[in-house]
Amino acid sequence: KWLSGIMSHSLCRVDVPIMRQMYQGWKRGDEAHVEHWAAMIKASRESSELQQEDRHLGSALARLLTSLSLDDAQPWVSHPDTGFAVLFALAAVRWDIPLSQAAMGYLWAWAENQTNAAVKLVPLGQTAGQRILSHLGHLITEFTDPSLSLEPSEIGASMPGVAIASSLHETQYCRLFRS
Repeated sequence: KWLSGIMSHSLCRVDVPIMRQMYQGWKRGDEAHVEHWAAMIKASRESSELQQEDRHLGSALARLLTSLSLDDAQPWVSHPDTGFAVLFALAAVRWDIPLSQAAMGYLWAWAENQTNAAVKLVPLGQTAGQRILSHLGHLITEFTDPSLSLEPSEIGASMPGVAIASSLHETQYCRLFRS
């Protein structure tokens, strides 16, 4: 329920519609548009921990894409507004992946990462992890198109439980995961 709530109330209300904006910007070659939405998605991260996580994932993806000769990614390795969705959208555009499929891939990558972390941290077991992924996979197909149809004025989410948990987690002496 925690993961499906985050997916439906945060990723599908912020990340996916902003990824759409960046996808369109990359497609048009409009760097200012991409930069604007990269700053917006960074601003949507409610704690420094969530911002660092997104920046870390984005920088890692930028390095990978640069190593695969996608030169547009190189400036984003150290860009202050680097985020995973920024580089995911760039890769999708450069590799001619349709937006809907890219959005589903983005949500699946998030779901798989979160489920793997939960399986390691909570004694769920692999079977329970696969059930969670199956459930989230069905939600991905259900949520993608409505998420991509949100207008810029409709983008936004408030997840106070996630923000509080992340804010408390980022100041703990000992942490197992950044996310």
